[in-house]
Amino acid sequence: MNLDKAANILAKIGNPTRLRIVRLLVRAGDEGLPVGALQRQLDIPGSTLTHHIGHLKSAGVIRQDRQQATLLCRMEYRVLRELVDFLTEECCADEDAGEHAA
Repeated sequence: MNLDKAANILAKIGNPTRLRIVRLLVRAGDEGLPVGALQRQLDIPGSTLTHHIGHLKSAGVIRQDRQQATLLCRMEYRVLRELVDFLTEECCADEDAGEHAA
């Protein structure tokens, strides 16, 4: 993952409602959640939920799959793992350099 992609994902997630959606989907696991269940848990209008889901989908953080009449939202765990890996890949790299900010 590069800096621009990471910044885009963080910008898209960096909204309280979107972060709640991500956390709900992470809790739901691989099965995901129907859009209606998300709407009930968040207690927001459908149009508002659609707006937020659109942002998360455009960042590649979630996907939607149709199962008969149900529209499921699922977390893209691979993208989430890549983001976490990007954020932590240089963890403690300067620890042994002996140069710490005073």
